[in-house]
Amino acid sequence: MKIALIDSGVGLLAAAAAVRRLRPDAHLVLSSDPDGAPWGPRTEAEIRERALLCARAAAAHGPDALIVACNTASVHALPALRAQLEPDIPVVGTVPAVKPAAAGGGRVAVWATPATTGSAYQRRLIEEFGGGADLTAVPCHGLAEAVERGDETAIDEAVSAAADLTPEGVNAVVLGCTHYELVGERIREAVRLDGHRAPDTHGSARAVAAQALRRAGALPKSPAHPVGTVTVLHSGRPAGLGATVQVYAEGRLLAAPSPVV
Repeated sequence: MKIALIDSGVGLLAAAAAVRRLRPDAHLVLSSDPDGAPWGPRTEAEIRERALLCARAAAAHGPDALIVACNTASVHALPALRAQLEPDIPVVGTVPAVKPAAAGGGRVAVWATPATTGSAYQRRLIEEFGGGADLTAVPCHGLAEAVERGDETAIDEAVSAAADLTPEGVNAVVLGCTHYELVGERIREAVRLDGHRAPDTHGSARAVAAQALRRAGALPKSPAHPVGTVTVLHSGRPAGLGATVQVYAEGRLLAAPSPVV
């Protein structure tokens, strides 16, 4: 079985690692776009073009399902991707986990890129799934870019700045960009108040991985061996995982012991 993932950059690592944990034997195709990254500032037409480029390159490897491991691409390119790939290849998009975060009520912070924060898309999510929770949108300036570079200092600075914008007493934080899931623990600790429990963080990676496996007709359970391979594509070209992924636990999980082809 083979699962493909697309994103502008390393944001796909969280969902890829989730697939690896659920199905260690699954072969993975990681198709990112360093030539066109970041996607967020691009026009809708450009985002569709870049996402389709990555998806076509991944589709050439015959995956059983494709995960759009990017919130921006899921908003702007999902219909185009499904029109081109389905029904042959099921396409699973990523939606920020507002609904599960709000289910417990209380105060919830929705961390997202500045472009997403305050967008009509995010407002609809909050209106539809916010329930009785008190939700606050928090723009995270520079965080996705710092995560993409693996720049530890810049990550800490961006997380700290977003934490300063987060209301006191939040009990949950929605990680509204797939890149943020790679630094979820740092976000929890930054939002923690002295003497208070760290908030829960809600990402989408595990749910998206489980949905992709269901769409592929696979159960989320498998013998530990053999471990599946990892195929890496950069803007359609064969590549390696690279050094930046080693900064993150998810990247290290994918790098070893699975062979990279």
